[in-house]
Amino acid sequence: MGLQEILAEKKEWRKHMARVNALPQDYKVVYKEIQKYLFKVGPLELVDGIKPLSDVLELFEEGAARGDGVLDVTGKDVAAFCDRLIQDSKTQSDEYEGQVNQEVKKALKKEMNKKNK
Repeated sequence: MGLQEILAEKKEWRKHMARVNALPQDYKVVYKEIQKYLFKVGPLELVDGIKPLSDVLELFEEGAARGDGVLDVTGKDVAAFCDRLIQDSKTQSDEYEGQVNQEVKKALKKEMNKKNK
């Protein structure tokens, strides 16, 4: 990634966060918790962009404009809301599970080769 791309992403993130900061306080609180959740367990897409977070922000802006409470938008189980949001995305844990399975397979194969010698 070149310097221009990094600067462009940084500029995009600043604009995004300015929109977040313009939300009502209850929306900001829930957005930040969703952001933490997605950064911990979220989709690999977050590594290359902020699409899921942008989708949440748009949804929150619409809800706030209608005068809805934030939990009217997400439901009371915010983690379940997040899970539904990323249900079709490959997550960091999916990636890690694949790596673990490959390592186990290699280690077992190595052990089997030792026994057969």
